[in-house]
Amino acid sequence: MLDLIWLIPLIPLTGVLINGFFGRRMPLKTVGVIACATVLIAFLLSVGAVVQLAGSEPNPDGLRIHELSLGDWMPLDAVSVPWEFSLDPLGSVLLLVVTGVGFLIHVYSIGYMAHEKDYARFFTYLNLFMGMMLTLVLAGNMMVMFVGWEGVGLCSYLLIGFYYDKPFDLRTGLTCADAGRKAFITNRIGDFAFLIGVLYLAINFGTLTFSEISERVAHAGPGAHGLLVGVGILLFLGACGKSAQIPLYVWLPDAMAGPTPVSALIHAATMVTAGVYMVARMSALYAQAPEAMAVIAAVGALTAIFAAIMGTAATDIKKVLAYSTVSQLGYMFAACGVGAYVAGIFHLMTHAFFKALLFLGAGSVIHGMNGEQDIRKMGGLKKKMPRTYWTFLVATLAIAGIPGLAGFFSKDEILWGAWSSGNKIVWLTLAAAAGVTAFYMFRLVYLTFWGTFRGGDEAESKVHESNSLMTVPLMVLAVLAAVGGWIGIPKLLTFGKDINLFHHWLAPAISLPHGDGHGVEASHSAGLEFGLMAVAVGIAVFGILLALHVYKSSTLPQKIADTLGPVYKLVRNLFWVDELYKFAILKPFYAACRGFRWVDIHVVDGLVNGTRNATLGLSYISNLHDRIVVDGLVNLTGWVTTWLHRMLSRVQTGMIQTYLSVMLLGVFILIAYYTLAG
Repeated sequence: MLDLIWLIPLIPLTGVLINGFFGRRMPLKTVGVIACATVLIAFLLSVGAVVQLAGSEPNPDGLRIHELSLGDWMPLDAVSVPWEFSLDPLGSVLLLVVTGVGFLIHVYSIGYMAHEKDYARFFTYLNLFMGMMLTLVLAGNMMVMFVGWEGVGLCSYLLIGFYYDKPFDLRTGLTCADAGRKAFITNRIGDFAFLIGVLYLAINFGTLTFSEISERVAHAGPGAHGLLVGVGILLFLGACGKSAQIPLYVWLPDAMAGPTPVSALIHAATMVTAGVYMVARMSALYAQAPEAMAVIAAVGALTAIFAAIMGTAATDIKKVLAYSTVSQLGYMFAACGVGAYVAGIFHLMTHAFFKALLFLGAGSVIHGMNGEQDIRKMGGLKKKMPRTYWTFLVATLAIAGIPGLAGFFSKDEILWGAWSSGNKIVWLTLAAAAGVTAFYMFRLVYLTFWGTFRGGDEAESKVHESNSLMTVPLMVLAVLAAVGGWIGIPKLLTFGKDINLFHHWLAPAISLPHGDGHGVEASHSAGLEFGLMAVAVGIAVFGILLALHVYKSSTLPQKIADTLGPVYKLVRNLFWVDELYKFAILKPFYAACRGFRWVDIHVVDGLVNGTRNATLGLSYISNLHDRIVVDGLVNLTGWVTTWLHRMLSRVQTGMIQTYLSVMLLGVFILIAYYTLAG
């Protein structure tokens, strides 16, 4: 199986070709079956590969890894970049999460998207995302990762803007197409920094293969310290764009304009965690750059509390979950920044379970409410939608960190990692964020499922539970959200027995500044660890009780809002960050564009016209010279531009289907070439 890992991203791309070219002519059921079947096959291959990896012999460093090169891709003088895949314990976690959760979301989508006119287009994009994400996860070097990195960014743009003909949304001031462009452009800012960091690595270390980078940066010497810090920050800026961290988080809440299964798969469980995965993958570099790790910890902790606060005032059910996602991603980055990489990846996995469940549950509510997303118009849905309610409640308890559920184990490990590594301010910030998370999540549960219905009698009469294609994936994810954390149970809760399977599996793939590769080793007592665990649980319980106390009253929320006054207005308007960006960045940019336009019209065209007018009174020869030099050159430029337009317009059709087809054809040709050449 390990020698077939190159097939894992290729199989979903086969679904792209089939549904992309023939989907509109096939029955809807066939389209859905093909899309789901390709992801299921990828999942089964992934399971087989991980099982075989677990049974393989570790290398002298204790790491189980399988590397597979399909041939040279960029044989340059400075660095040779092969098209290579690799699988190790770190990649295996992401591999199983992407294919497993991805399959459940594909099944859910069959029911959720059943009435969409562009059914085949949706599943084509969804399969394309799977292929690109799996390429990112299995990449053996940074350039192959960058292909997947950019590919998932493209898919995010396509899927956010799926409802491209949807009317203007007064709440956001954006159309779906605008939201897609916002996501794409914001990600390009981070990706530019990421690519610069990659180029610095290639120039200074002569390789982009992950295993070779790890070895060479470990022996780089003190002279390379500044370079490693700079590269680490550049790569993290790329992660900020992909994983929606301050200051590049603004695209993710607006990305909720896309279909709900997209929000669950791309903007909660998989794509947005790519930045966390990349930072963990480059742990050897960050081990030599503690200043870059400090930046990551600070930004992650600040994002966690900042986004959590914004979630307390959101009224769109998907927007609440969007800010929750940004906050939880901050948790993961903070973990990486304090050296608790294992805890960060552990939370990445558990978060995929409960956050995918929350988004799919929200989609079920929206489906049952006939498109309504405002939680102020909901209430009392517990009786109308029991399966959705109970599964949603399990996920809410998990994200709040209630003991026994998946989120409890991973959150507690992050908090302990922050405290035991000496980052007390990070611990305090994350603990506060945990309390705010419990508050706004139970606010969401209360306003949606408890109390009385607030949307009117006619709307209430139409509320219905979703079909089995949608609720069965909810039940499976609910089980994972409940028990998925037990593979990472801490020694404290097992009477000193170390049975933390997740830690033992992942630790050899992580490098830390002190070089033991086994996570944050605490010298503190078990009593202190247990006490901090109790404090974290107490903070979460307080947040839950506060939400229930506030929202069981019909008047108290408004009284609190009135009392807080400007503070509430600040939070409700999301700190006016978008408005600040428009004022500080977009308006100056537009002003510069208008300035260049003025120069073009009044200076460039003015000089040409002025030259022409000045020579009209001269002799015939001068006039002929004017026509040849001025008109001739200007018209020649226009003719060449027109000719190029006619030629390129035959290729640049403006149809994304054509571009995707050509891109996928190129990918297949490259893979076939490297496979045959190898």
